[in-house]
Amino acid sequence: MKAMTLNVVLAGVGGQGTLLAADIMALVGLAQGLDVKKSEVHGMAQRGGSVISHVRWGARVHSPLIAPGEVDLLIAFERLEALRYAGLLRPDGVLLVNDYRIVPVTVTSGDGRYPDAEEEEAALSDAGVRRYLIPAMRIAQEVGQARVNNVVMLGAASALGDVPVSIWRDVISERVPERFVALNERAFAAGREWMERERH
Repeated sequence: MKAMTLNVVLAGVGGQGTLLAADIMALVGLAQGLDVKKSEVHGMAQRGGSVISHVRWGARVHSPLIAPGEVDLLIAFERLEALRYAGLLRPDGVLLVNDYRIVPVTVTSGDGRYPDAEEEEAALSDAGVRRYLIPAMRIAQEVGQARVNNVVMLGAASALGDVPVSIWRDVISERVPERFVALNERAFAAGREWMERERH
């Protein structure tokens, strides 16, 4: 994941902590002394709608938006969001997918259908990217609370780059409420350990 500019998209559903994760990602860039730009689209976030954030780090970053085909890393906090945004990745980009489904209202109301596993696999295989399906919800539950699955995903992402772990930990401890710091530190460490095992 070394690049002159690192282009990251974080995508999820309202209530999953997508925007907190994007804030942490942006602050990690700032902590390295880099120029950082961040943009967010909330959509119907309060109603379980799609939430997407672009985060860019580099020596000099001009635009907060990342063009399709230029995303280095896509972190999808829900499986359908991975399908929705996989086309943004560059050909050798990395896709991290939380192995978790949130069925949209359009499906529960009978106006649509959720893709089955074979359709997902076909669509993501066609994208031609490196892909990791991460059991972030299970890992988060094991460390103490399902809602920190977003930080589990950041831990996994951290193992792909060369940013010192101390920077990630410092940012997390500054960004989350004090009473949740230890929980988030465990979530981050567990996600990082999962990715380190997966890659070796």
